[in-house]
Amino acid sequence: MKNEMGISTGVGIALIIIVAAIVGGVVYWATRPGPAPGATVLAVATTPVNGEVFVNGVSWGTAPVTRTVDPGSYEITFGTVSGYTTPASKTVTLASGQTKTVTATYTSITPTIKVGTPFTTPIEEPWDGVIHTALLKAEDELGIEYTWTDDVGYADLPSVLREWAPKYDIVFSDTFGCEESARVAAGDFPNTQFVMGSGLGPTDPNVCVFDDWIHESAYLCGMMAGELTETNILGVVGGVPIPEVNRLINAFKAGAKEVNPDVKVKIAFLGGWFDPTKTKELALAQIDAGADVLYAERYGVHEAALEKLETEGKVTPLFGNLLDQYELAPELVVTGPLWDMYPTVKYVVEQYKETGKPIAIDLAGWSMMAKGGAKLAPWHDWQTRLDPSIVAKINQPVTYGGTTYSTLIDMVEAIKAEIIAGTFRVPVAEETPVSD
Repeated sequence: MKNEMGISTGVGIALIIIVAAIVGGVVYWATRPGPAPGATVLAVATTPVNGEVFVNGVSWGTAPVTRTVDPGSYEITFGTVSGYTTPASKTVTLASGQTKTVTATYTSITPTIKVGTPFTTPIEEPWDGVIHTALLKAEDELGIEYTWTDDVGYADLPSVLREWAPKYDIVFSDTFGCEESARVAAGDFPNTQFVMGSGLGPTDPNVCVFDDWIHESAYLCGMMAGELTETNILGVVGGVPIPEVNRLINAFKAGAKEVNPDVKVKIAFLGGWFDPTKTKELALAQIDAGADVLYAERYGVHEAALEKLETEGKVTPLFGNLLDQYELAPELVVTGPLWDMYPTVKYVVEQYKETGKPIAIDLAGWSMMAKGGAKLAPWHDWQTRLDPSIVAKINQPVTYGGTTYSTLIDMVEAIKAEIIAGTFRVPVAEETPVSD
């Protein structure tokens, strides 16, 4: 007997195969169900989970399933399984007496990771700008859903973290000005991954810490500055004398003195993170005091150098910081320590994708040269872009460590390669730097 689908029922399905076995002269009889010899059989399986199987729109139950059918064509569709994409339908044709097995694959759905970042300063501030740039890249390349706001301020950040934590899988933030209260807020949301710009260590179970460990790049810029100066006076305008700022300025100063022991470094602190007008004033004072090469740890130094160039014809080579800043003063900005936050962001996002759980580690290594987090800003056709007087100085042969290099850039690139290879180590000094 067959139904309207052509699927055998009744006796056809319940066909009994009888097996006789003789043991010790006694005959034992056993039976088992199975398709009759020469039957047409369709079997359907799903992997890695068992989904419901429909044949010509009729449910056969949960896979794996096997039935005897009439010869012909059959459309096989599949039911939904939470957390997986449903396999596409399949059509199979069976000839009389043929057996076919169809296997369909359910693909696990990876939920979109939601990342939120409340920045404490305006987004134009380079430190936060680096993080923002990395997260925009992660949005394109890693498929995260990225939301941000800026200029929150440290006083309000802990309450904002509490508001954002239930909405996002990962929250990035700069907590240097509210270390303890930010961690208290994070502790109330143990399933949210917090990634904090911090001078402290990680906190179990969900607080990772990061920072701009670009002191190696700052050291290389100091070496260049020590060779470029004619007055033997360099200028640096920093933000606030905290460890992350101190180690950059100390590294710059150490690099300069490594190649030019006679050099003096004038250092001024802004007392904040983003005040271009005040930064410009401090830089102008340094130039007036004899500094002829400047390191712009804070944004705004370029404005002072451009003003001196326009009003007095004074050429002041500059080194930017954090971001590639050559466009701010193309004829003056030689290069600068470049922070690439993307290796850090990528590691955190991929870790969360894999486990769905937060971690608590120090991410410092991902912001150093060896892992690609610290770099020198590109040279950008320096021979035609920079002021000719700077180009002439760079093109002079220079000797360091017993080796003579054709240009200053050749020397820097050689030492950079040694840093990446681990054969040249830049010291970390986090005490407050002082002017010479």
